[in-house]
Amino acid sequence: MSWTATGAAPKPATPAWMKTIRPQHVLVLLFLIAYPLVASPFWTVQIGAQSLFLGVIALSLMFLAGYGGMVSLSQMTVAGVAGYMVAVFGTNSTHPLFGWPLWAAVPIAIVIATAFATLIGIISVRTAGIYTIMITLAIGVAAFYFAQQNYEIFNGHSGFAGLPGPVGFGMDWRAPMPFYYMSLAVAALSYLAVVYLARSTFGLTLQAIRDNARRMNALGFNVNLHRVVAHAVAGLIAAIGGLLYVWMNGRVSPGTIDIGPVIDILVIAVIGGLRHPIGPFIGAVLFVLMKNFAIDLISPERFNTLIGLIFLAIVLVSPDGLLGLWRLASDRLKAAGLNGSTGRQWGNNSWRNNNGK
Repeated sequence: MSWTATGAAPKPATPAWMKTIRPQHVLVLLFLIAYPLVASPFWTVQIGAQSLFLGVIALSLMFLAGYGGMVSLSQMTVAGVAGYMVAVFGTNSTHPLFGWPLWAAVPIAIVIATAFATLIGIISVRTAGIYTIMITLAIGVAAFYFAQQNYEIFNGHSGFAGLPGPVGFGMDWRAPMPFYYMSLAVAALSYLAVVYLARSTFGLTLQAIRDNARRMNALGFNVNLHRVVAHAVAGLIAAIGGLLYVWMNGRVSPGTIDIGPVIDILVIAVIGGLRHPIGPFIGAVLFVLMKNFAIDLISPERFNTLIGLIFLAIVLVSPDGLLGLWRLASDRLKAAGLNGSTGRQWGNNSWRNNNGK
């Protein structure tokens, strides 16, 4: 360590990641940690945990669309594949096949779901825009009908019930509080991973490909390879979120990967905002609240109409979702404060000039 001229040791440099931490980040983290301590089991699981793992699945879509410019409608399908695989290789009460312990079934389920997402990437990366959307939607629909019609492996339209949750360290992780904290840990790690990747060389290259793929190809970058890897990363995130999804419900069926849940993930991501990894979680909170309390506003059958109207209203006002509305409101408040202070200053100067001072 070198010493300064005054004899004092220089202060160590602050790590770059610490410079990005704001007081509001700490407050949000403290709130999320303390939330199950004051919330009922219903609010802990049905609202809190469900918002977190739906946000994780929507985060995988945000990673593809926000950083890669690829809107995929198969992320819920990938999550469902992970759920199906943990039921096929693990234990269930309706159609047991392999009966592996959970510690062996979970890794193989994640690997197969990630490989499936990689295959989707290989198929879809050669297209763009509406064609990518239609290809991924077609894959999702095909997976739904395949699961519904296959009885030997996927048990047809009934699917699998009685899926056990993880048990370890002396506790049942499907109990309300442990399940919430497990979901929070997965959501936090997924969020930090996406933030890190966005700032890495791979993430910056992926964003450059999003902005101008032809130029990046001319510079010698393998555009399709980067896009396929992005699908694999997004598939890994969606697969982990899918495991939490089936553990909360204790079952997986073709309804898990039906067109409705597939579109729900798109709605969650777009409502929250595709420009920042926190957007999907904001959208998930709004979506889950509306889904659980729509019966108090309208009939449950009209929920899709309600969420569709909210979706249209937010997108028409702000294409960047709720995050865009927040930034727009913040900018207007700052502009109003600046204009107000400028106006007061101009008024004071004018008063002084008119009075000869």
